[in-house]
Amino acid sequence: MTILRLILGDQLNIRHSWFSEAERGRADVLYVLMELRSETDYAWHHAQKVLGIFAAMRGLAKALQNAGCRVRYIKIGDADNRQDFISNLLALIETEQITQLERQQADEYRLESQLLAAEARLGIPVFVVDSEHFLADRAAISAQFAQKIPRMEFFYRTLRKQYQILLDAEGQPVGGQWNFDQDNRKRWNGQPAAPAWPQYGTDLSDLWQEIAAAGVKTIGQAQAQAFPWPLTRAQAKHALATFIDNALPHFGAYQDAMSTASPTLFHAGLSFALNLKLLHPLEVINAALAEYEAGRVSLSTVEGFVRQILGWREFVRGVYWARMPNYGQLNELNHQRRLPNWYWDGNTKMNCAKHAIGQSLQLGYAHHIQRLMITGNFALLAGIAPDDVDAWYLGIYVDAFEWVEMPNTRGMSQYADGGLLGSKPYAGSASYINKMSDYCKSCCYQPKLRHGEGACPFNSLYWHFHARHATRLEKNPRLGMTYQTWRKMPEDEKTATLAQAELYLQRLNEL
Repeated sequence: MTILRLILGDQLNIRHSWFSEAERGRADVLYVLMELRSETDYAWHHAQKVLGIFAAMRGLAKALQNAGCRVRYIKIGDADNRQDFISNLLALIETEQITQLERQQADEYRLESQLLAAEARLGIPVFVVDSEHFLADRAAISAQFAQKIPRMEFFYRTLRKQYQILLDAEGQPVGGQWNFDQDNRKRWNGQPAAPAWPQYGTDLSDLWQEIAAAGVKTIGQAQAQAFPWPLTRAQAKHALATFIDNALPHFGAYQDAMSTASPTLFHAGLSFALNLKLLHPLEVINAALAEYEAGRVSLSTVEGFVRQILGWREFVRGVYWARMPNYGQLNELNHQRRLPNWYWDGNTKMNCAKHAIGQSLQLGYAHHIQRLMITGNFALLAGIAPDDVDAWYLGIYVDAFEWVEMPNTRGMSQYADGGLLGSKPYAGSASYINKMSDYCKSCCYQPKLRHGEGACPFNSLYWHFHARHATRLEKNPRLGMTYQTWRKMPEDEKTATLAQAELYLQRLNEL
């Protein structure tokens, strides 16, 4: 009897019970990892995403071999690689005389469906286990969210209570309130200095040559000679410790800020390691909590950081698994325009978009406000088709896996789900961008102009968006002030603003 344990590219949790000391010496278990064109080609991925996942997979395979495990690693360029999971599994079942397949739940609906549908073809028993990573049970949360999706705030409070995080002796929130978001919206003016992320400088030139030779097409810069992201558990733990020491004290106050001087500011940069499962969410949360308990960070800072992981990350996963596959087809606002060409090369005159997209192509990273209020906001205002927006976000960011990307993009950013995830569209004019960044200072567009020469596209498009969707949105209580302002605007101002927006919509590729 030989058991094949399949490890996917985002299941690199060395602390999984599969890899316990008792399991490592089993001669009847074969661990299998695969580099596949079916995974590199279903979206147009950033070079660092493909390179980083493959390198981290190879690192885990080596660690398992060093621990005495039997490992079969199928590389992207291997002659016998059939380039999809099922074909490779069928071949291994025959050549390795496999009698049982074990796998962890896949986090993407696409892949989980593929593996479930293939079980009959495999002809052997298949056992599916938990990935032992997330804090909310997938079956339970899917059943709950299938009936009604709660607001994230209440879901977050439930998990706070379940895991006894930031609660006092009576089970109430420390500090007397659950959420300190209002305290975490400061503009950054250069002080305190933003720390640099650790650079691991791993040379992946040989692996990059293998990827290129296999014909994989990517976007962005590979940085193969000095790869910047953590690839091992040791490197991921170091990245966590560096964030805790250098950036966490200021993360809360400046988490919504944007600047030309620093693409990372005080953000953690841990999402790649988290989503590959090199780090567990609880160890990240506990590291931050320890700093608060030691008096080194404020309550508003630690609460804001915990909410990102315990609240939002778990919440969007629940929405995804409760509502797929239909969620991936939602287009409540019926947006149909194509994504402007400059989303793929950063060649736009809008300084905010140029910086957000430019750093995305260079680093495979932009923080959540850049994603939501720059690139996502523009796509929403311009009426870009959600399929185009999904494909761009899924491809360009190293941390983007569909379970976390799609609800954030199609739901929160594009409001294509009609409010299942967020209570209102996250639309903003240049006023917000100017308030939270220094982008507007060196831009050819003027942030205070709605129309005329040099008027910022975000302004006229903002009002055009609300005007064209008034029937659907004007009764939303969170948009009451917006529509009140629009109704009070002089008719000639409305006309000029909408005409400016129409002109920009006709010239999206030229902005």
